[in-house]
Amino acid sequence: MIKWFKRKKKRPEPPVEAEPEQLESSADELIEAEVDQEITTWPAQTAEAEAQSVPEAAGLAGPPPADQATAMEPPPAAIPAEAPEGPPAVAKPRFFRRLRERLSKTRQAFGANLDRLFLGHKTIDLDLLDQLEELLITADLGVETSLELIDRTREKVKRRELTDPARLKAHLKEEMLALLTAVTATTTPAPAKPRVVMVIGVNGVGKTTTIAKLAHYDTQQGQKVLLVAADTFRAAAVEQLEIWGQRVGVPVIKQKTGADPAAVVFDGLQAALARGVDTVYIDTAGRLHTKVNLMEELKKVRRTAEKKIMGAPHEVLLVLDATTGQNAINQARLFHEAIGVTGIIMTKLDGTAKGGVALGVVKETGLPITFIGVGEQMDDLRPFDAEAYLEAIIG
Repeated sequence: MIKWFKRKKKRPEPPVEAEPEQLESSADELIEAEVDQEITTWPAQTAEAEAQSVPEAAGLAGPPPADQATAMEPPPAAIPAEAPEGPPAVAKPRFFRRLRERLSKTRQAFGANLDRLFLGHKTIDLDLLDQLEELLITADLGVETSLELIDRTREKVKRRELTDPARLKAHLKEEMLALLTAVTATTTPAPAKPRVVMVIGVNGVGKTTTIAKLAHYDTQQGQKVLLVAADTFRAAAVEQLEIWGQRVGVPVIKQKTGADPAAVVFDGLQAALARGVDTVYIDTAGRLHTKVNLMEELKKVRRTAEKKIMGAPHEVLLVLDATTGQNAINQARLFHEAIGVTGIIMTKLDGTAKGGVALGVVKETGLPITFIGVGEQMDDLRPFDAEAYLEAIIG
């Protein structure tokens, strides 16, 4: 009897078979759990592997005792820095590709012609330099800018510092980069909030749309923005800015069409002070740079801003249409003489082969380009990067 009981006790019990539905659900749950665990633990796998390698090599099964914890921790200098996030690392290459695509017309008219000009030349002679000068002028760099670039090139050729035509393209890029980066913004530092920015320009350059994009850019940086509809002359200009303000999510201070622009600016700055905003953008009516009475109205708006907030406007941004070519240089010069411009916003670069005008504007006015517009989307207005711009149009 006892022997029979022992044999029965040692006999293994048959396994219990699960229902098919239970097996499928268990497998799915296991897979989901493993995926979740992998997603959750993946960013820290490298750090954990390094931290666990020491105790595992020593044959430890778990975390070190409390008295050994300090000794086993790596020194502060050995702790790996936190890895940068993914989006910022790929944002610049992605934007450069977009910039190159949008400036394709200028690159085909300028960069491609440069390549064809240098092809087949074994030496840098007077004929090559004359052809290069003509190409720079026809690419809307401006006569003054083109002559200066050619003069610098001739000097290097005379000193035997530049003899290979294959190096001529790289030399031009270096000279152009030095030209674009030689000027700096002359903004007046705001003593306190808000920073007041007045946006000016002729009719049809896209001031209102540009202001909306600037407001979008600032809100993405975490700033509180207010728009002032001081363009009370053009029909539906106030309504247009109000619609843009709703899309971007920023308030707009306005009055009825035909109101005094200076009065609207006074009310807008008073509201900005009360609401504690970071930046105020003043939309002004488009006007020809040759109309003296309209330029005087801009001066009145500026004086009103100065009375309300010390140092205002802290920036005066002139919006230029790149499709106008050399006329953009004349506009910049006359607006700067009358109002005192601090920076240039070049728009519509994606729709023209005259993108080289940016170099002429900087050289002949001494004003920096702060933003460029290469499309209609909100993110198509970006801070100007001289190196990326030259790479996109020359290669």
